[in-house]
Amino acid sequence: MSTLLEQVYRTLATGQTLSGEALAQGLGVTRSAVWKAIETLRDLGLSIEAQTQRGYRLTSPVQALDAAALRAALQPVAEQLHSLEVRWSAPSTNAELLAAAAPPVGQFDVLLVEHQSAGRGRRGRAWRSALGDSVCLSVATSFDPTPRDLPALTLVIGLSVRAALQRCGAKGIGLKWPNDLVLVQRDAEGQAVLAKLGGILVELRAEAAGPAHVVIGVGLNLRLDPAVRSDIATTGNLPAALAECGVDPLQRNALIACVLESMMQGVLRFAAQGFAPFRAVWAEADALRGEAVRVSGAGAERTGTAMGIDAQGALQLRTAQGEELGITAGEVSVRRSGS
Repeated sequence: MSTLLEQVYRTLATGQTLSGEALAQGLGVTRSAVWKAIETLRDLGLSIEAQTQRGYRLTSPVQALDAAALRAALQPVAEQLHSLEVRWSAPSTNAELLAAAAPPVGQFDVLLVEHQSAGRGRRGRAWRSALGDSVCLSVATSFDPTPRDLPALTLVIGLSVRAALQRCGAKGIGLKWPNDLVLVQRDAEGQAVLAKLGGILVELRAEAAGPAHVVIGVGLNLRLDPAVRSDIATTGNLPAALAECGVDPLQRNALIACVLESMMQGVLRFAAQGFAPFRAVWAEADALRGEAVRVSGAGAERTGTAMGIDAQGALQLRTAQGEELGITAGEVSVRRSGS
């Protein structure tokens, strides 16, 4: 059934309006099988119209993942690309690469899927995505020796992804420490409103000896229909999509290739030079600096003003008492006036 789902999806992604009979004949299956596939695709978040006397079409066109197009676009970093695979579905791209053999040091394995059935964010949270309207990818690499400032890799990836999105036309994108890409806006009182565009999840597979195996997961919202937007909002996040920032969702493969190239270059620079070259760039992208924030984690909650990051990438928090704290992990929210 997965194969048929992918075939129907890719056929409709071309923008055609096709009858159930035409789809059945073209794919060599029954009309009943096509109907079931259409219903399953709808359940997965794909918006498909059924037009009387004409057939099925996508409400909004999408660009299906294309492995050949991605490899061609990644020629500038071909020597570092150990493997690139596109699949229809996987429970979690990060989990798949963590379970696989690590690539050689300085090389990268890339896995992309159209649909994640069990996508994960930080602290085990679910990552929600819709077919064709999101990006779900993971990149595996190896470090030897392991960088002393490895925890700052999440910040490096955030900067790399942001730079790539800007090259693709995105405006107003900031980084919310430690792992969120956000659309930065101001409300009527001038306070920051940070809507989440995507997230980053960096995981390490510990080895007794030898290179460190690191897997980097990136999820991005290209477009959000009302149902998906509402679903994400139930998690407590204000969602946003790259289409709202000037990115063309129908240039999905070009966008992904730009993101991958930027990530690979960022990781290689980090492996050679550590976090120091990235710190000044973070200051420009920092969506929290100067904001009143609330930090929760490890059974405690702290409030204060975000003052940027230190040389290791830790969030610097100035409390109302003037105390300077370094926060290495936690959940951060912008604190409204009076809250």
